This record gives sequence, structure tokens and C-alpha cells, in this order.
Amino acid sequence: MKTPIQVIFFDAAETLFHINGSVADIYLTHAVQHGFRQTPDSRTLITQAFQRAFHDASPPVFAVTDPMELKQCERLWWFDIVHNVFYRVGMFERFDEFFERVFQVFEDPRSWVLFPETHAVLTRLREEGFELGIVSNFDSRLFPVMRGLGIDRLFDSVTISSLARAAKPSPKIFEIALEKHAADPDEAMHVGDSVRDDVEGATKAGLTGVLLDRAGRVQASGGVVIRTLEEILPLALASNK
Repeated sequence: MKTPIQVIFFDAAETLFHINGSVADIYLTHAVQHGFRQTPDSRTLITQAFQRAFHDASPPVFAVTDPMELKQCERLWWFDIVHNVFYRVGMFERFDEFFERVFQVFEDPRSWVLFPETHAVLTRLREEGFELGIVSNFDSRLFPVMRGLGIDRLFDSVTISSLARAAKPSPKIFEIALEKHAADPDEAMHVGDSVRDDVEGATKAGLTGVLLDRAGRVQASGGVVIRTLEEILPLALASNK
């Protein structure tokens, strides 16, 4: 018999909400304001450079516990990524000022937009008695973003890599999240948009991994794939029958 699902974890960005525009658009807009010389292919080059820099970056895991030191580590982690981007596409004199500004932009809830069904789905899941949690490699800016988007009170726990000292797809971050709910892995489901970080990571930790593939680009290979968050409730309820 299957164990009923008690806890449903979610990735954050690109699962519950998305950037208002694109990372490349935000970088380019503020870089130009700080002296970057734009070319016709700047947006494409920034997109490509960001994808490469983000992929090559070490996990956002830091050996500090003091909140101020942690925030500084997060900032430096992102500074390296953004510096890497513009090292590839064109550095400019006021880069440091630009970085401070753009780092604040991504902490502003107005820079993010909930997917249309997010709030209703989370509310319904809570009404059905499920415990809800976040497991994300987002940094501590996630907390003001969640408050600003009005979803912070819908979650019983939030586990982020910089505080957990572990990043997806490591099983450790999922184990830490499970401890907050006193739940066993087979009692939990994790939903996210990354095959590697969310599905493979959760599965290796013993949870049910669910891939949110809104664009329908991923071929199902034995895993659970959904196109919208609205498909989660039937999945979760089915486990309880």
C-alpha cells in the first residue's frame, strides 16, 4: 500500500512565481543606466552569459551562521555570478553601483509575479489538510518576496540552501525540510521545475518528485510530470486513497 502524502514541498522561483520580465531585461536596463554600452545583441549575450555563469557557480552553501555574515556571503555569491556575466559581455566603470541596485531589485516583490493558479492551489491544499513547505536554492531575499506576494502565511516551513548549508539536489536539504514536519520521505512530495534539482534530488532523498513542465518540453521517463499546479491536488489526494 502507498503511504498517504502528508507534506507537499515546492520549489520557489519558476514554480510558484516568476520574474516580471526576464533576468536579461533587468540586467540590461540597469546596466545601461550605469554606463554599459548596449549593442543590438546585448540581450542575447547577457542571457547566454548568465546561463553559463549560473551553471558554473558553486552551490550557494556557506559555512557561517551569523545572519549578517550570511547575507554578505549571499551577496558575494551573486556578485561573482553577475561580474562573470559582464566580464563576458562588456564591463563598465560603474559596475559596483549597478550590482548594488540590481541586487535590491530582485528583493523587491514587484519584480516577481505569481503564476495565475498559485494562490488558489496553495489555499485549497491547506484546506484539504496538507502541510506545505518550500525547499529552494533561493537566498534569504525569498522571505520579503513571499511576504510581498502574499503567500508567506500559506507555508508551514521554508528551507533555503544558504540557511540549511545544503543545496538541491543534495538529499541533505530535503532531509532538513522533512525534519521540520516530523515526516518520513515517503509521506512527502516535492514539486519543482528542474529535473536535476527538484525531481532527481527529491527522489534520491526518498520523496515523490513531481516535475512542473509548463511548456511541455520534457519527455516523461517514468516520473510524474504536470503542466500546471492545479494537477497537484488530484495527485496528492490519490495517495490518500
